[in-house]
Amino acid sequence: MRTVQFREALNEAMSEEMRRDPNVFLMGEEVAEYDGAYKVSKGMLAEFGPKRIIDTPIAELGFASIGVGAAMNGLRPIVEFMTWNFAILAADQIINHAAKMLQMSGGQFNVPIVFRGGNGSAGQLAATHSQSFEAMYANVPGLKVITPSNPYDAKGLLKAAIRDDDPVLFMESERMYGDKGDIPDGEYLLPIGVADVKRPGKDVTIVSFGKMMKVALGAAEELAKEGIDAEVIDLRTIRPLDVATIIASAKKTNRVVVVEESWPYVSVSSELAYRIQKDAFDYLDAPVLRVNQADTPLPFSPPLIDASLPNVARTVKAVKEVMYVRK
Repeated sequence: MRTVQFREALNEAMSEEMRRDPNVFLMGEEVAEYDGAYKVSKGMLAEFGPKRIIDTPIAELGFASIGVGAAMNGLRPIVEFMTWNFAILAADQIINHAAKMLQMSGGQFNVPIVFRGGNGSAGQLAATHSQSFEAMYANVPGLKVITPSNPYDAKGLLKAAIRDDDPVLFMESERMYGDKGDIPDGEYLLPIGVADVKRPGKDVTIVSFGKMMKVALGAAEELAKEGIDAEVIDLRTIRPLDVATIIASAKKTNRVVVVEESWPYVSVSSELAYRIQKDAFDYLDAPVLRVNQADTPLPFSPPLIDASLPNVARTVKAVKEVMYVRK
C-alpha cells in the first residue's frame, strides 16, 4: 500500500486506462497546459500528447457534445468540468443525448463516456458555485452517478467508470483533492453500484456519501464516546443504488439517519427514506431522519455556511432523536 492524494488517485486511474486503451482521452478546460484546474491531470500532457489531453474553450455545452459524438463513434472520452456548477450548461447533452442515445438508436449506439469534476460546496464560493447535483442527474434513466469519498474508492471506481459502456457522471469534491489515503500498488477496480460499510455497528445506521462521509464518521466517533455504536455506510454510487446493503443494515440496527450535502426536497435522502420504509418498515423502531443542507441557496458568509451545511453536531442530534435519547 502507498499513500496518495485524492487528485493523484484520479490521475493514476486515468493514466492507467489511457495506457491500456488508446481510445481513452481527456478533454476539458485547462486539463493540458495548466495540468488541470485542481492539478488532477498533472503530467498527462507530457506523457500522452495534445491529441489525447485536449484543452477546450470555456464552452461546456460544446465540448460535452463533442465528447458524446466521439463516444458514439468508438472512443472513450473523459470530459472534465472545472465544476459541476458550470456543467449546467452541458445538461442538454448529458440528459437528452448521452443518457438516451442507446434507447433512441434501438441499441445501435452506446455512449461510453465519463463526465467528471468538482461538485458541492467548496468554501466561500456562494450560491451559484456551491451546488450538489447527484439527485438531479440520478433522476435520469441511462446515467450512472458516482460520488467517492476517499482516494482508494476514487481510483477503483474511476477505472471502472472509464471501462463502462454507459455514460457515467463522476462527482468529486474540490475540498477533497488534497485528502490522503492508502491505495494498493497493483491494479484494482471497484464494482459500480456496491456500497461499502465503512464502520460496523449495531445501534443505528448512518448513510452518506462523498465528503459528507467525514461528517458521518465524525458523528460515529462522538456517539461512541456515549456508548452508541453506529454503523456507517458509504453509498459510493448513487445510481445504481445498493439498496440491499442499506436494507440489511436497517434490519440489523432498526434506526437510520441519512446525511446528504444537498437540499432536502426531492433529494437522494428522500429516495433512501422511501426505500427503507418500503422494504424495512416492520424493522424500524423510529422514523428515518435526514440531515441536509438548509433549503436555501448556499450563502457566502462563513457563519451562515456553517449553519447551512450538515455537520457532526446536527448528525449526533438526529441519531439521538431516532434512539429517543433525551439529552
